[in-house]
Order: sequence, then structure tokens, then C-alpha cells
Amino acid sequence: MYSYEGLNNLLRAKGIKKSELTQKLGISSRTIAKIGKGEKITDKVILRLCEFFDCAKEDIVAEIYENAILQALSEEKNAKISGGIYHETQVRLTYNSNRIEGSRLSEDQTRLIFETNTIGSEVGVPVDDIIETANHFRAIDFVIDKAEEPLTEEIIKELHKLLKTGTKDSHISWFNVGEYKAKPNVVGGAETTLPSKVEGEMKKLLAEYSKTEPVSIRDIIRFHHDFEKIHPFQDNNG
Repeated sequence: MYSYEGLNNLLRAKGIKKSELTQKLGISSRTIAKIGKGEKITDKVILRLCEFFDCAKEDIVAEIYENAILQALSEEKNAKISGGIYHETQVRLTYNSNRIEGSRLSEDQTRLIFETNTIGSEVGVPVDDIIETANHFRAIDFVIDKAEEPLTEEIIKELHKLLKTGTKDSHISWFNVGEYKAKPNVVGGAETTLPSKVEGEMKKLLAEYSKTEPVSIRDIIRFHHDFEKIHPFQDNNG
């Protein structure tokens, strides 16, 4: 569900009726109807509205979630509120996730990067650790924005691309940032799915997961276990 109260306020301030958007901006009557029903409209239309009103997307539309925690995360993210659940989720989830992948940054250093965009360390820190930390913050934002959409291969690939863009791995041709692995990989001595079979296995995994309703913590654990067995990307699958 979407709230267009911000758009309505902007229309009132300019003395414009919603129906006039068709003539002024070429927005279809079908899209106007979607706005009235609180349904999702395209990013292209939102951009057109933002340019017309000289405002940000958040001033036009806000997504309303049934999940109270997701609602709080989204609102705090958009409002750039410090010290709340969004702030702590960014710091702690990023620190622990990157630690699993071998990052040498401490939780305090991770917090400093999120809060001040600086590292503040006299000890040498690998550049990739800093880049992947900043990338992880953007990846969490992406997850919040996509949380109520069906999980797809495109979303998973985009997450990998967000995490690895700008790292030294992204300059290796066969690493395939944002795409499935090109070479076999091993995890803890265990073989994983061969590159040629990854796409098929991922489609099966996602098709099975999409049938799960409602999703329990056991379902999420099972999905993660099966995902790790496939290990679809060259690195950063955790």
C-alpha cells in the first residue's frame, strides 16, 4: 500500500487538481486512478512529478507496510533518523556480515563509517574492507525497499552487485560481479554447485520458496542453507 498524502499536499499548495496532471504532465488517467487507490506507480512517473514539484521522491509517496518493524526501518531510512532501529541495524548487521567474510574492521570503525563517512584509524585498514562496508549500507537500504516484493534472481544479483562494486574483485573479468560464478568454488572443503548448473538450481530454489506461505524462521534458515550449498557467486555468498 502506498500513501500519496505528500503529493496531495503539493497539489493543494499549487492549487492544482489531481485530474489536471494528465494535461500538465501527460500522466494517464489509469495512473491517476492508481494514485487514488494507493497503488504503486512507475518510477518514471514519480520522477516526472519530482521534477515538476522540484522535490524528492519521499515528498511524493511513502510506502505503508503491514509489518511495524519494516515500517519503522523505512521511515527512519527516508528521514535519515539517527539512533533508532534503522541506525543500529545498519551498523550491527554490516559489521557482523562483513566479519564473516573476513573484514578486519571493528564494530566501532563500522559505526564511524556509517555516521561520519570516515575511518578514524591510525592502523592500516584494507581499502576493500572500507568499500564493502559502505556498499553494505546501500545493500541494506535496497533490501528495505524491496522487502515486500517477491524474491527474484534479479534482486539477488543486484544485491551482489551493490556489495562488490568498486572492490578489487570487480576488476577481475571472471569474477562476474552481479552475475553467477564462472568458476567452481569450494566452501569449507565441500564442493558446491557447478557454474553450468547454478542458474537452474537457483530457479528451483526460488520457485520452491515462492510457494511458502506464511514464511517462518525455519523456512528462512532452510533457504539460506540451500543457497549456501549452491554458492551461486564466486565470492560473498554469505
